[in-house]
Amino acid sequence: MAEKTNAASNIAKGGLLTTMGVILIYISSIVPLNQGFILALSSLLIPLAVLITNLKNAFTVYAATSLLSLLICGLKITVIAYIIFFGLYGFTKYYIEKLRKLPFEIIVKLVFFNLCTVLLLLIYSLFFPGLLKINFHFYIIIAGWQIAFLIYDYLLTLFINYINKYLAKGLK
Repeated sequence: MAEKTNAASNIAKGGLLTTMGVILIYISSIVPLNQGFILALSSLLIPLAVLITNLKNAFTVYAATSLLSLLICGLKITVIAYIIFFGLYGFTKYYIEKLRKLPFEIIVKLVFFNLCTVLLLLIYSLFFPGLLKINFHFYIIIAGWQIAFLIYDYLLTLFINYINKYLAKGLK
């Protein structure tokens, strides 16, 4: 009986997290500013799903959020960015940090980020031609993205640690 209750609880929590994710992605697709920040907020939901339910349920949250966002918002930049990077990064971080070798973890995370960035740029140039008009030196932009990513990763780590320390037991 307790196992069925736990499964039902995980499904309910997954549904709430999916709803929150779709709402955040929808908001990021209609607001003109802070789209990246709102997408970063939506990416917090995957590690939260891993912590309060399990990995399988977190993947279901990611898949449902991605599909519902595509259906509701359509093929928009923010939806594609969530599917390719922001939604997947919680899983990537989970598996990479199991290595427990900080310098290697940072390198692998940066490689993942750069692969996602290249893939996003290719998709953007394919589906949204003329959208990316860069006036700065390309190398400065790349360096800025790397720094922004490392800050994002650090803040995500702080969020995960806070949830683990103060909230995970109460939310399980």
